[in-house]
Amino acid sequence: MKHFFSGLVVCLAAVSTLQAQDVYVPYNRDVYQLIDRYSIKYGDQLPQLHTSVRPIGRQEVAELAEISARNARTAADQFNTEYLLNDNWNYTNQESNQSNKPILNYFYRNKTDLFHYENKDFSVRINPVLHLELGADNQTDGIRYVNTRGIQLEGSIDEKFGFYTFIGENQARFPGYVNDRILRDNVVPHEGFWKRFKEDGYDFITARGYINYALSKHVEIQLGHDRHFMGDGYRSLIYSDYAPPAFFLKLNTRVWKLHYMNLFQELTSEFVRNGPDQLFPKKYMALHRLGINVTNNFNIGLFEQVVFARGKGRFELQYLNPIIFYRSVEQNLGSEDNAMLGADFRWNIQNRVQVYGQLMLDEFLLGEIRSGNGWWANKQAGQIGAKYIDAFGLSNLDLQGEVNVIRPYTYQHVNQFTNYQHYNQPLAHPMGANLYELIGIVRYQPLPRLNLTAKAIATRYGQDEYSAADTVNWGNNVLLSYMDRAQEYGNRIGQGIATNQLYLDLTATYQLKHNVFIDLKAILRREDAELNTLDQNTTYVSAAFRWNIAQRLHEF
Repeated sequence: MKHFFSGLVVCLAAVSTLQAQDVYVPYNRDVYQLIDRYSIKYGDQLPQLHTSVRPIGRQEVAELAEISARNARTAADQFNTEYLLNDNWNYTNQESNQSNKPILNYFYRNKTDLFHYENKDFSVRINPVLHLELGADNQTDGIRYVNTRGIQLEGSIDEKFGFYTFIGENQARFPGYVNDRILRDNVVPHEGFWKRFKEDGYDFITARGYINYALSKHVEIQLGHDRHFMGDGYRSLIYSDYAPPAFFLKLNTRVWKLHYMNLFQELTSEFVRNGPDQLFPKKYMALHRLGINVTNNFNIGLFEQVVFARGKGRFELQYLNPIIFYRSVEQNLGSEDNAMLGADFRWNIQNRVQVYGQLMLDEFLLGEIRSGNGWWANKQAGQIGAKYIDAFGLSNLDLQGEVNVIRPYTYQHVNQFTNYQHYNQPLAHPMGANLYELIGIVRYQPLPRLNLTAKAIATRYGQDEYSAADTVNWGNNVLLSYMDRAQEYGNRIGQGIATNQLYLDLTATYQLKHNVFIDLKAILRREDAELNTLDQNTTYVSAAFRWNIAQRLHEF
């Protein structure tokens, strides 16, 4: 499959006239919160801006930051705008990124990059990556820590190719509730292959990389390994960044008020360890979404995706058609694959409020829905949320509220070759399905370099029942097969082991220099489950130093 994708890129390159192409702003929730803030305030001045498919191109972010720079009133907004301009300096005309004191005349010649070089044919940006975190929780003995060292490199060649790569070597000892998830699914959250490190630690490599290539002024192709995120919410019920990077081929078509995205991926259907060397089984996904900026402040999107496998590494070529209805292909092939479809929207109101939502349909029969008898295959998920910036007239106070509802057995399928997961990890909501969730977030920036964030995530869900003798599937864990469902009718959200979970996160982040951060964090996690005699309450406090890397979040 990789050879097929690579060959397609080469063939297209031979017949295309290229345009200058930019890389993407790496998906970092803190950075994208700034992008969201200024897209609400000024996005109506960029009619071709689409924020529901992430990551977003550096050039688009630079254009948004330039508009913000002309309108910023508070010291915090001026600082944030300068941060975005500096971070995307090669797509702006700003000179504020020049360094007054380069190191040895080669390093930090600008405020952003350890080393950079640019001429008319070639540009490159090289930066170190470092994440050192120390913490302690009440469920484990000894210090919890994260130790990540790496490098990030990006640039362009001949104004034809954009390229990006990130690699980090990690050792970590996680809080108790994260260890419980690792034991359940046999994977480190957000990561791929891992090894044991000392007694209760983990060692793993994180790697992402891609190339961009402009087929025309409006059509771009991208090939590589990375994560993706679809939607404007804190969670995504369509495609989230929870699972590890996967191999992909993406086509982006931007014309008029339209953004049409095709995503083809090779996924790992199961991670197993039966020996030192083995080839993990594969499956594939094809996804497309059409986004329309109906007005400068109202966007709607329609999406469809299908997950499938054809023996050892065989792709179903019919799904390569970029503009066909996948469900029709799936039915004509025999309807063995896992197709889902749905819609999303985003509405910015008065440059202060954003209302957004998603609706995802996995399977359903209208007659069974009308009957109201809880048929197992009525599998849907819905989201509604809102963001309020400069809330109540207080500058740089931003609020967000979100509700997510997912019916039992959503995202499950016949087996691991067609369910909605990659490398034993959900591709949508990290908690799986069979849940109600309420999210509240308060962000405040009292000083330009200081950000305070408070999150509360309340989830009511039904756990599956695990024992040495048997597993009872109530529709929560995406990894289980719906063929082994607990019942045919009478299914309702929260069935199984009824569990109420409250996750609180208080974080203070101070930016010492560009992309150099100090984090102080306190997490309180309370889990109250029926039939559970174990203490599931977690208190975790930590301090972290980060350099060119996002926070590592375990919000489940």
